[in-house]
Amino acid sequence: MPVRILVTEGRTADYTQAEAFIEGINAQCLLADKDYDSDAVLDMANGQTIQAVIPAKKNRKEQRFYDQDLYKIRHRVENAFLHLKRWRGIATRYAKNSSSFLAAAQIRCLALWLNIS
Repeated sequence: MPVRILVTEGRTADYTQAEAFIEGINAQCLLADKDYDSDAVLDMANGQTIQAVIPAKKNRKEQRFYDQDLYKIRHRVENAFLHLKRWRGIATRYAKNSSSFLAAAQIRCLALWLNIS
């Protein structure tokens, strides 16, 4: 289930917003794909005693260990995006401005949490 939503410009890299997502979250693990493999994200997760389950990029000098079995359940994150995109207005970014888009995404998340749809 989605916990936080951030709306950024289309050209903004996802990993730059990771700090805003991680901050204040009470979690045991951080499941993310290779795009989030940066020292800043890993340091922030370690600072909050969250186990980072992020595979290392190929260009990293030292490949680090990650729990591959735990990483396999990352598909649940992708499933949350699929549930959000079932609403045509979210999938096609029908909203004219970011506040309307954020409101639509929040309403859809409420529907998911309340098991309405």
